[in-house]
Amino acid sequence: MLSKMLTISSRIAGLLLVCAPLLAGQELPNIVIVYADDLGFGDISCYNPKAAYKTPRIDQMAAEGIRFTDAHSPSTICSPSRYGLYTGQVVGRTGRGTRAFEGPGGPSYIQEEDLTIAEVLQHEGYRTGVFGKWHVGLTWYDKDGERLGGGFKNSLLIDYDRSTPLIDGPNAMGFSESFITPNCPTTDPLYIYIENGMVVVPASERHRRNSLPNPGGKWRWDNDEGWKSPGYRFVDADLLFHEKATAFITDHRKNHPEKPFFVVLSTQICHAPVLPAPEFSNKTEAGARGDFVRELDTLTGRLLDTLVELGIDENTLVLFHSDNGPETLHTVWMREDHDHDAAGGLRGMKRDGWEGGHRVPLIARWPNRIPTGHVSAQLASTTDILATVASLVGHELPEEAAVDSFDLLPVLLGVTNEDEPVRPHLLTQSFRGEYQLRCGNWKYLDHKGSGGNDYSRELMAPYALPELAPTATGQLYDLEKDLGETRNLFLTERKRREKMQALLTKLTAPNGRSAPNKRIPLGMKFVRSLEPR
Repeated sequence: MLSKMLTISSRIAGLLLVCAPLLAGQELPNIVIVYADDLGFGDISCYNPKAAYKTPRIDQMAAEGIRFTDAHSPSTICSPSRYGLYTGQVVGRTGRGTRAFEGPGGPSYIQEEDLTIAEVLQHEGYRTGVFGKWHVGLTWYDKDGERLGGGFKNSLLIDYDRSTPLIDGPNAMGFSESFITPNCPTTDPLYIYIENGMVVVPASERHRRNSLPNPGGKWRWDNDEGWKSPGYRFVDADLLFHEKATAFITDHRKNHPEKPFFVVLSTQICHAPVLPAPEFSNKTEAGARGDFVRELDTLTGRLLDTLVELGIDENTLVLFHSDNGPETLHTVWMREDHDHDAAGGLRGMKRDGWEGGHRVPLIARWPNRIPTGHVSAQLASTTDILATVASLVGHELPEEAAVDSFDLLPVLLGVTNEDEPVRPHLLTQSFRGEYQLRCGNWKYLDHKGSGGNDYSRELMAPYALPELAPTATGQLYDLEKDLGETRNLFLTERKRREKMQALLTKLTAPNGRSAPNKRIPLGMKFVRSLEPR
């Protein structure tokens, strides 16, 4: 492995010399992340040719850039994965358990000492914005100045004058502008909008789920009743978030054309409840959830169109990614009703430590910089986005920051060989916070069972597999030969298992890290200008 890494370093050093004259003095690119919710490995048609619908705009994006086939969320639920996106670290580094916040839940997973991707880019002159679902926890106070705990019942106890501007909201974490919801936008009260650290309209009305449509008689599932702001929008939540993101980009180009921008469009799609906006209803033959994913596809395409219309398409890196695998009921219903496998043939779903819980789409597009039509099997994680972006903009990361983040810029630009892995290992965490470790094609799960869902329940029982090593305390799979994780080699591959267990202990120890030390940013001088299309 060391010799391969040295080979890669030598190749990179040579390319730096070749590329430097081509792009000397070139301005930094704009960066956009479209971050989907509960979108599985099989939910995009370029990943799943058997999908029950098509996603033409995202497929086109992949054809015009790079598509990763072995990319992973750092957690199998949303809040910890979002921590990974913003900080480049698995949530286990916080010392807190894995959970999804609801009500006035917090404080933020992001700690004061954490360096965020937005702070990195602000330091390099970017204006930064985040629009949509935040969900990494927020600090709220009651009238006595006491911090409130999560749960729906505490929502009416919030003292908005004491709580805002939020001390741990996006604007305190490096974002110049923000328009967010504290939790899942249509699932978990508190249903309010927060703009630049301030609550737009406090929650004062009781939401009733029967006020919303119920596509197919079941897709309104998981819309919790609780407190909301008057005028809060459920059915077209993502149209609102897209509108805010587009307005930020358009305003930026008008008033700050000399600066690059960074935008995160954090969608609700395709989290429960499944409520496609009216213009997308019945647009596919795959029911409400198929229509919902089509809405995501269309909004992604509209965002790309905006970049073209503003004349900045060729100087904008766009990343498309998901926070974890598909929801359980969604997966089951889509299989039963539409012969659509949202997990893409993988074992497991959202919350599970098996591949279906955390192997997700990752696509990157940057015209005339990222080679077209490339498909990469390089191991990748959400946490890598921070180090990759930092490398691109020439920002040297402190050793204590983003300790689970690898620089994938050479992979994006097509200058690495597929048989020379950039990542020697990868950490993920399941719903219960238990770890999974990848080393090459080998995967070790430091727990029995799924790590998340209960497969003895009637709903999940059809997808339970026999345990061939019932006395094993963990799981070990050779994904090259057994991508479905059916043959547990924990007992028969003892030496390999013990080696991976020792590595896991080292990587997850206090002050541990999985990323390399002394990461050197490559900068724009490394970016080769390709032939015009």
